[in-house]
Amino acid sequence: MNPNDPIEHLITGKDWSTSARDNLWLSFTRHGAFYGLGSREVPVITRAEGIHIYDDKGNRYIDGLSGLFASNIGHGREEMAAAAYEQMMKLDYFPLWGLAHDKATELAERLASYAPGDLNRVYFSTTGGEAVESAWKLVKQFYKLTGKPLKHKVISRYISYHGTTAGALSITGIPGAKQYFEPLVPTTIRVPNTNIYRAPEHLRDNAEAFGKYCADEIEQAIIMEGPDTVAAIFLEPVQNSGGCFTPPPGYLERVREICNQYDVVMVADETITGFGRIGDWFAMNRFGVVPDIITCAKGLTSGYAPLGAMIVSDFFFEPFKHGTNAFLHGFTYGGHPMSAAVAMKNLDIMEREHINQHVRDNEDGFRKTLEKLLDLPIVGDVRGAGYFYAIELVKDKQTRETFTDDEGERLLRGYVSGALWYNGLYCRADDRGDPVIQLAPPLVTNQDTFDEIEGILRSVLEKAQDFL
Repeated sequence: MNPNDPIEHLITGKDWSTSARDNLWLSFTRHGAFYGLGSREVPVITRAEGIHIYDDKGNRYIDGLSGLFASNIGHGREEMAAAAYEQMMKLDYFPLWGLAHDKATELAERLASYAPGDLNRVYFSTTGGEAVESAWKLVKQFYKLTGKPLKHKVISRYISYHGTTAGALSITGIPGAKQYFEPLVPTTIRVPNTNIYRAPEHLRDNAEAFGKYCADEIEQAIIMEGPDTVAAIFLEPVQNSGGCFTPPPGYLERVREICNQYDVVMVADETITGFGRIGDWFAMNRFGVVPDIITCAKGLTSGYAPLGAMIVSDFFFEPFKHGTNAFLHGFTYGGHPMSAAVAMKNLDIMEREHINQHVRDNEDGFRKTLEKLLDLPIVGDVRGAGYFYAIELVKDKQTRETFTDDEGERLLRGYVSGALWYNGLYCRADDRGDPVIQLAPPLVTNQDTFDEIEGILRSVLEKAQDFL
């Protein structure tokens, strides 16, 4: 932290924390922590610049999570604000309902040029969850229009996260995130994820065999449910929830084969992995496999404005080119002119500054820097790709024994999260699955910051075992 940075907003003397506690409802937050004996203040962020965020007390933090996996080009770019202003003065708002506008059209053409294969049709939403919702609805309607009305079931992976709307939450594989909102949309099926660190012991040293095992479980699920009823599989190229599970060699290729064999739509949820996070416009480009649909958001605008998209193969748009067929679905702000203009400027900056190549050039340095932490008894695994990594914490390194729920609660929420924040690092300490710390800094981050992140992590994790 750097309390000497000039913070003009402190002149106001506003007690933002109390105001936030009394009026603001935060997402995925235990508000009880802000009330009663031993309560803490609500942290309030008031500005950001480059790879740093600042709170209302003037403290500076490394944005080690890119906000929420979104701030890919970093904070405070004047060009982005100028693009938003220019577009709002030209066309502030118009919906994509029966009419187009030029900025959404321009962006759709550009996204189609980045996407693999024949994914040329772009449907805009506001968020990644809305893009997932759109994809499931599209797939169900497509099969009804093409004479296969029984195909409606969806497969996803254990601990996967695909959004919070009713449909996207149904696809999400985190029981704890769903239980208060059930019953949800039925007929979703779960299959193993690709966490090789927790693979069956006989597969841990054979990544290719493990990948085949995971993919074959998808085929078995399709057979068990009945191929005539399964419509799609949703998967993230690198799974976020649970801690950055990368695809083993051959895994995505085998999933593609299975989808072709059983007429199942392969949906790549690139809400996080798109737009440079894995070193390409889409992670599926880098992994060399063409899905049928890509859903994306976040890095599309680097978080400067809300925008998501579903990018679809020409094949799945074909029925909508005939007769009276229409996709009876939409979002008021999907493809908003200002958001589309901001996205275009974001992509301009990424191309001009060679951000994808920057990630490729520096990803090994990021990984190797984090792997230094493997000398700590509490660090069991470091995994991920690009600028998207997780550190799994273990109770016993030799046996890979994880912490009990109570121990994990005390470790992550009782110590690690607060200690990292206090030492100037904003990231995620997550217990959806085994305890992990996730890191996804802005894509402009360099080695000096990697070293600083490692130093903060080391100082906190060295004390974590004693804390327990």
